[in-house]
Amino acid sequence: MKAFIIRKFNDLKLKNKLMLSFVGVIFFPILIVGIFLTQELREIALNDALEVTQMNVDRVKKRTDELLKIPIYISNNLQFDSRLSNLTNEEYETIYDVVNAYSNYNDFQYYEELYPIVDQIYFYMDNPTMLNNWSFLPLDDITRKEKWYQAANEDNGLIRWFYLSNPTKGGNPQLSLVRKINFLEYKTSGMLVITIDQAQLNWILDQESSLTVIADENNYIVAANSEKMIGSKIDGLIDSTFTTDQLPLTLESEVNGESSQIIADYLLTEASGNQLKVISVVSTKQIVKDANRLSQLGATITVIAVFMAFLLISAVSWLLAKRISNLSGKINRVAEGDLETKLIIDGNDEIGQLSQKFNYMVANIRALIDQVKETSHQKNLIEKQQDKMKFKMLASQINPHFLFNTLESIRMKAHLKGEKEIADIVKLLGKLMRKNLETSGTKVRLKEEMEVVRCYLEIQKFRFEDRLTYDLQIEKSAEMVLIHPLIIQPLVENAIIHGLEEKEKDGKVFVKAFMKDDFLHVSIEDNGVGIHAYKIKKIYESLKEQSEKDGVRIGLRNVHQRLVLTYGNESGLFIYSTEGYGTQIKFKIPWEDKNVYSDHC
Repeated sequence: MKAFIIRKFNDLKLKNKLMLSFVGVIFFPILIVGIFLTQELREIALNDALEVTQMNVDRVKKRTDELLKIPIYISNNLQFDSRLSNLTNEEYETIYDVVNAYSNYNDFQYYEELYPIVDQIYFYMDNPTMLNNWSFLPLDDITRKEKWYQAANEDNGLIRWFYLSNPTKGGNPQLSLVRKINFLEYKTSGMLVITIDQAQLNWILDQESSLTVIADENNYIVAANSEKMIGSKIDGLIDSTFTTDQLPLTLESEVNGESSQIIADYLLTEASGNQLKVISVVSTKQIVKDANRLSQLGATITVIAVFMAFLLISAVSWLLAKRISNLSGKINRVAEGDLETKLIIDGNDEIGQLSQKFNYMVANIRALIDQVKETSHQKNLIEKQQDKMKFKMLASQINPHFLFNTLESIRMKAHLKGEKEIADIVKLLGKLMRKNLETSGTKVRLKEEMEVVRCYLEIQKFRFEDRLTYDLQIEKSAEMVLIHPLIIQPLVENAIIHGLEEKEKDGKVFVKAFMKDDFLHVSIEDNGVGIHAYKIKKIYESLKEQSEKDGVRIGLRNVHQRLVLTYGNESGLFIYSTEGYGTQIKFKIPWEDKNVYSDHC
């Protein structure tokens, strides 16, 4: 089954494969991710809305707390006001004395005018000699029975916040600070009431976009950004039975018949015996509306992303298919024998690299064909050179037996007359000539070539006597290597004729042959007159000449061209010389038949 699926997939066109990959690798993942992100965006919108509402509550708490610090500050000052203590505890004899005392004490009016948050300050005192001027009120039994009065009296100096009816303004309820003021010097006490300006509180809440209210401990709404709710209880918003220990809390409830998210927190004020509550209401419909908008946005973005991905994959598949089709067409042209075709490199991707390799391959094929042609041409040259050499050798082999018999007769006569040295030289000369005449162009062992070299050096030694010595250092492993005949002897002859001819004494020739890295290395060195650098340059130029010229060292050129034509440029002659000190000529040839040595060991 697996092989069947792979086979079917491989049979599809590249464009269809890419489209199929798009559906499996891009379309479904983007769709799944889009749905997931859309849901996440909706949840984030809900959480952000609740977080913003909580921030609004915190902001209302902070601003309200800043305003309520002012009446707290006033109550702290009045708690230790000796003038207030003396005023409220004095036993007045006449009305004039009371009026005069009231006119000399204007702190209440000062605070009311200085701080807009303070609407009115009045003080309850049990002193029958005082008059009611709406700032100082007599403490009667009705007031003593009020719950707010009893709670504040029990707190004995702690601040309490109540939503109280203001007796000085027709009984309209207002958020009020109530605090018992103890006069320790007189061992009496009074009740301070500071009413809060309703407009100031409403101004704080009016800045909020969602429904926000402030309630007292009895759950009466003392301020709101909806005036119709002021004075009512919060039972219509949330369960009024929760305690401050449960705050802050977030719950879902119905407000005015609409599902809403409600956040409630307490407003902690300084040295308070009770706390106010801040409540913010956000319609769930409004939150979901924003979340749904984000969901729609996420869905739209997902559809656009899928569509753009589809367009991108279509364009990419078309471009790839076009480039591969172009490559396939060029390959077909090469297969038909057109080696001049060439691909335009239009990128550095895998197809671009494949195009580069294609161009490189075609160029290599052309180069190989040219190399084969050149090799064939060189082979023909070698064959012609060998034929030419054979012709010359045949021309020189006129009646060789007569020549050898004559040399042998001379040798025998010299021997009979006691001229042993002349007889030996004639023998070496005959051996050398026989080797030259018997050369057929086939390769010989290095050992046999060195015998020719030795014969030649012995003859030259007879000629130069003590002026010439030689040293042949042939490595054992090199003796059986096959080389062309008459490769080394012309180089030795060149060293003697051009290097040692003019040297009067101590002429030396060194011939070395050794194996290294599967190459036979041969060196012919003399201590003769040397060669000037300019002349070496001329010699190198002559070695490359294809035809013989006058004044050219024919032996060197012949050896060099035979080496190059057979083994390549690396096997040509290399000449090193210092004028006045001697010359060294080196060459190396590859060990082509490694079995020859082992066969003759």
